Amino acid sequence: MDSEDEFNSSMSGNDFDDDSDMDLEDDSDFEVDDVGFESQDKDIKPTRQAYEVEFKVFDPAQIQAQQDNQINEVATILGQPPEAAAILLRHSRWNKERLIDQYMDKQEEVLENAGLGQDAATNPPKIQKVKGFVCDICCDDSPDLDTFAMKCEHRFCVHCYKQYLSNKIQDEGEAARIRCPGEGCTRIVDSKSLDILVSHELQARYVVMKQSKAAMTNWQRYQVLLTRTYVDDRENLKWCPAPDCKYAVECPVKSKDLTKVVPTVHCDCGSDFCFGCTLANHQPAPCSLVKRWLKKHEFCWMCMGIWSEHGTSWYNCNRFEEKSGSDARDAQAKSRQSLERYLHYYNRYANHEQSAKLDKDIYLKTEKKMQQLQNTTGMSWIEVQFLDQASQALQQCRQVLKWTYAFAYYLARNNLTEIFEDNQKDLEMAVENLSEMFEKPIDQLQTLKVDMMDKTSYCTKRRIILLNDTAENLKAGNWDFNVPLS
Repeated sequence: MDSEDEFNSSMSGNDFDDDSDMDLEDDSDFEVDDVGFESQDKDIKPTRQAYEVEFKVFDPAQIQAQQDNQINEVATILGQPPEAAAILLRHSRWNKERLIDQYMDKQEEVLENAGLGQDAATNPPKIQKVKGFVCDICCDDSPDLDTFAMKCEHRFCVHCYKQYLSNKIQDEGEAARIRCPGEGCTRIVDSKSLDILVSHELQARYVVMKQSKAAMTNWQRYQVLLTRTYVDDRENLKWCPAPDCKYAVECPVKSKDLTKVVPTVHCDCGSDFCFGCTLANHQPAPCSLVKRWLKKHEFCWMCMGIWSEHGTSWYNCNRFEEKSGSDARDAQAKSRQSLERYLHYYNRYANHEQSAKLDKDIYLKTEKKMQQLQNTTGMSWIEVQFLDQASQALQQCRQVLKWTYAFAYYLARNNLTEIFEDNQKDLEMAVENLSEMFEKPIDQLQTLKVDMMDKTSYCTKRRIILLNDTAENLKAGNWDFNVPLS
């Protein structure tokens, strides 16, 4: 079946350049720079549809490797230890070109702003006993007290330091930008210090608790948080929003381009989502229109005023503001004129949303239906795959149709609108015909196989035509909307 699900998410073997803007006018001009991954270019690449965008999916190990490669590269160029280079990169949000330029021009200022200070490249700190030391946190003055201080020389006992770091990592979820516990100190705790203090303690707990899963989770949490910070800091990397998904997706589409493209990406976990807003796939509607469509408008039914300004008088409004109330009622009268138009689009949006849920329920029963068809007709497993393909096509088309009505609601009328509505109508009719065939009894499905395969292919092609048409006109700025996209 022709579908964008066959699109290979690893079609490009190079990473995307953070500093380059995506040229939406000419896809052939898009180039990427390697930042640490092995080339996976293939001799034959699938043709990319107008509504598709380039993207790559990475697992945690690949993200860690990419992060380590950049740290080592910057450490070599700047002559700093890896732990200091990591802090510098996090401060610059992993824009290494900008970091190197600024470092070469204003080294002292860059180090100070990043929380390293001028002594960043000196010998690493260590745990030691200091004669006559009194901890400023717990006031312990034991002669055999182990103490620790970073290069800022704010010294505390090891127990207090460990407790401080443990709270930051486990309770507050902080890892990349933990500051020295000294009052007013801006120095950042580097990975060497954390290795000395936190790692050894958690290792000890791990041994004592005899390989407890809880202890192992605490032991790994710091690295997990660093990886999360790395992804969150980079504009072209985002975590898949699916529950319990471990993958991150890289896409070159910038925020400023979201008025011209709907960047839907496909994670290896099987979920599709918009890279721009991380909501579920909402093609062909741009993110700004989706936000407007889903937004809740709250107001007081008594005085028609803004709900948030009612303070403690909610549900018991005692306001009387003749002017504002009159204006609100005038606006309400005008809005009634457009209510019928809104309901036209919303009802169809809601119908396709409900139908998609029903189709999904049917999909969950598809395998059982396929097994029954094998048993009753003697068809092989391969021969009954047309049911699975039809079920997937129905879900994909319903999702697109749902958002075409939200898209159409904000469209201003012109010649393109008529073409869009024709494409929408063709797809809708094809989907309803396929859905009707899909619900036929088992004993009729064998005779309908060829027709179902034809309808499945037709639905997929009509969906691609509709998405390509809307994407091309959106990119070219040909659509007129009755609301601003920005």
